[in-house]
Amino acid sequence: MTTFQASESPFKSDSTASNMCGVTLMNNQVGAVVAQVMKGKENVTVTELPSMIRVDAKNRMDFDYNEISEALGEEEGYFDAAEFEENMSTHYGRMIHEDDRTIMFANPEDAAEFIDFDLTAR
Repeated sequence: MTTFQASESPFKSDSTASNMCGVTLMNNQVGAVVAQVMKGKENVTVTELPSMIRVDAKNRMDFDYNEISEALGEEEGYFDAAEFEENMSTHYGRMIHEDDRTIMFANPEDAAEFIDFDLTAR
C-alpha cells in the first residue's frame, strides 16, 4: 500500500509580525508624485502597477505634507490629510494623521504615544 503526503501550502496561515506597513495609492498624477517623493525614503519600497501604486515600508514611514506639496508644485499647505485620503485606496498598519504629516506604523505599540494608549498592563 502506498501512502501520499501532501506538500505544505505556500498560502498557510502565519501570525508572526511582518514589521511592515503600507498604502495603496491611485495611479494618477497626485499618486505618482507622492510615490516619487517616497521612493527616496529609507526602508520604503514603491511598486508601480497599471492601476495602483504600492508604497510599503519597514517599521514606519512619514508622508510629509509640505514636501509633497512642493513636489506637486503647489503652495505649502496644499497637500493635507484629506488630499492624502482621496488618493489612497487602502492601507495596512496603524495610520496616524497629524497636522503636517501622515505616519504609518507597522506595530500598534509604536503608535501608542500618538494615540494616547497606555501600554502598561493592569
